[in-house]
Amino acid sequence: MPEHTANQILVSPPVTDHDHEIPVVFDSPHSGTIYPDDFGFAVPSAILRMAEDTHVEKLYAAAPGNGATLIAAQFPRSYIDCNRSLLDIDQALLATAWPGPINVSKKTEKGIGLVWRKLDTGEDIYSRRLSVAEVQRRIATCYAPYHKAVRDTINGIHKHYGAVWHINCHSMPAVSGLVAEEGPGKPRADFVLGDRDGSTCSPEFTAFIAATLRGFGYDVKVNDPYKGVELVRAYSDPAAHKHSIQIEVNRKLYMDENSRAPNVNFAPLQNDIARLIKSIGEFARANIPEHGHHHDCDHDHHGHDHGHHHHDHGHGHKH
Repeated sequence: MPEHTANQILVSPPVTDHDHEIPVVFDSPHSGTIYPDDFGFAVPSAILRMAEDTHVEKLYAAAPGNGATLIAAQFPRSYIDCNRSLLDIDQALLATAWPGPINVSKKTEKGIGLVWRKLDTGEDIYSRRLSVAEVQRRIATCYAPYHKAVRDTINGIHKHYGAVWHINCHSMPAVSGLVAEEGPGKPRADFVLGDRDGSTCSPEFTAFIAATLRGFGYDVKVNDPYKGVELVRAYSDPAAHKHSIQIEVNRKLYMDENSRAPNVNFAPLQNDIARLIKSIGEFARANIPEHGHHHDCDHDHHGHDHGHHHHDHGHGHKH
């Protein structure tokens, strides 16, 4: 059964028996549709919803049945973006100075940092400045619990198997918007894989996913235009068998971008993603390090790691 946390995060562990579990974690940080009462936005909700990766968690719904864990945020990414660094503070949005360190990224400059100031379309989300306390509350109630769920799950699986494969799941507009790094009006591929230029997973894993999706008939690009941001950066360490990759799927493949309603291709795409999940599981099983499956440890993959969230201040935060 999925586990609802008090902080609007849904963790769906494997529903298979232990022998059919796989060292794979899927997370969807941007598909949340529950808008908190204290949001206080000033744009029409239909426009604000364009920031959502709507239905992505449903596209990957086959993960627990294939032995993987699926984690999904239920709050919207426009409220607080879990795929940003905690240092990605937009001072222009705040009424007073931020009390901690700030590391401004290109995203922040475009108004889409940790807490968004603008939409992809260029509209201001708020008609007010936010208080420091508001942002700190969003971090405490949404961002921190989400990262803890992802970190604990990845570390628990890695401890058990000696390896883990993490897939960070997103969707993208069919055509680039105003704040896109490649400029507006550019059509996107069916899928874009991001491994931060080969730094977050083995090249074999990226190549395997690309080949699998191309085998299904899809157009696939790698690190163009999306390279992956905080969630694949923070929890990856390929040398230690921690592999993270970001997958972006083109929204035109599964929904009407204006109404957000699934289109006639939703079920076929969901079926293809289920096939991809199965293939990733087979890849992971085949690549577990020898003696990596520790039969003597407990079988709780969700053991808690109370280590601090590591931030590499020298990393650029490219998307």
